[in-house]
Amino acid sequence: MGEPVPPRSPRVGRLSRGLFVLPTLFTVGNLFCGYLSIWASIRGTFEAAAYLVIVAAVLDALDGRIARLTNSTSEFGEEYDSLADLVSFGVAPAVLAYSWGLSDFHRMGWMASFLFVVCGSMRLARFNIQTKVVDKRYFVGLPIPAGAGTIVTLVLATPDRLVSRVWMAGLLVLTVIVSYLMISTIRYRSFKDLDLKRRWPGWILPVIALVFAVIAYQPRVAFLAAALAFAASGPIGKLVGFLRRKQPA
Repeated sequence: MGEPVPPRSPRVGRLSRGLFVLPTLFTVGNLFCGYLSIWASIRGTFEAAAYLVIVAAVLDALDGRIARLTNSTSEFGEEYDSLADLVSFGVAPAVLAYSWGLSDFHRMGWMASFLFVVCGSMRLARFNIQTKVVDKRYFVGLPIPAGAGTIVTLVLATPDRLVSRVWMAGLLVLTVIVSYLMISTIRYRSFKDLDLKRRWPGWILPVIALVFAVIAYQPRVAFLAAALAFAASGPIGKLVGFLRRKQPA
């Protein structure tokens, strides 16, 4: 007969439950920020609504890492995280876009904002079933936090409500394009294979310093440029790959 297993300490049990709850608290914080963002958009405080989505993105980035560090990942946590992401990065940016610059288009405006929610939900559902079968170096389709980031950084660059029909039309087109990119099969780099320990070329440090200088000088414009550049990187990469295949051997 084997040796009897010592009873589990109540203190250890409480610690394990606490570690399990910790990432869930971050997910709840993500959801709470998404809810507050919707409320702020309805009230017309667009800048606050945009910042709340960014805070939600920070909490979303932390909850998964904390779950892995504490070895408390679970199917419940993954599904709950997706539901919170749909509110914070699907519904909240859609309501913000509609309240900030699409409401004058009436039916076309709410249809475009609702399209963003639908495509975001489909992007999350596809991500959940493909986590174990896709190349970790790439995302298939624009990630929903990046899609939300495209909207909120645009609002932060010009937080006053849009009055120009030209800019409103541009926002309408951008919302539709971002919605399509989320459900597309265009690949985006995840940067999960980035090796920070390898030897980098000498020009990297000046470039990094220049980036930080631009962010310090014009942070809102810099973040908008980064969001638009990442959203455009997928289609540009696909176009470059297509042109290379067309070249004669």
